[in-house]
Amino acid sequence: MNKRGFIFDLDGVIVDTAKYHFLAWKKLANDVGIDFTETQNEQLKGVSRVKSLEKILNWGNITVSEEKFHQLMDQKNQDYLSYIDTMTANEILVDVPRILQHLKQENQGVALGSASKNARAILKKVALYETFDAIVDGTNVSKAKPDPEVFLIAAKELNIAPEQCVVFEDSIAGIQAANSANMISIGIGEEDVLSEANFVFKDFSEISTDFINKLINK
Repeated sequence: MNKRGFIFDLDGVIVDTAKYHFLAWKKLANDVGIDFTETQNEQLKGVSRVKSLEKILNWGNITVSEEKFHQLMDQKNQDYLSYIDTMTANEILVDVPRILQHLKQENQGVALGSASKNARAILKKVALYETFDAIVDGTNVSKAKPDPEVFLIAAKELNIAPEQCVVFEDSIAGIQAANSANMISIGIGEEDVLSEANFVFKDFSEISTDFINKLINK
């Protein structure tokens, strides 16, 4: 049997931590007297913490000292971590464990490729840490997606050639990174957003084990 590498993004693919980023940013914005909506939060997706805070302060026409700026960034991260701390296995997105279990049964390589510096902590919280043969997160990479660095490192750690790897992603930047790495890209989400992916599914409940087996034996 073929051995392929299956690389998973974390947020929006395995768990949904976006809601915790929203709550933490909302708390910060409200603390400095700014209203913060879900529409504004959409504009922060995939944006660094520094740039996100700059945007929020601009929306509120607020200027702060450099010291206060760093204080606010730290506060946001502390609030986010306190939300993460309450996570349980119930927060794993639909049918992810079924697919992971199937890949393990088929003796396939399974890796995480995420920009999050909190990826390991989150995987431990939802009891999936041991499932992954390799974990590449924000502490291992210097270039953000759409640069393929995170996925290329994951392939290397699995000891599987990039063209033998399959990536599950929910963002267009992630899909572009997978395509640049010459990997099969599978979008999880809306087809019109993820149109550059080789395959798109709304969520893992639409992915059959037959489909996975076809990928393995391709």
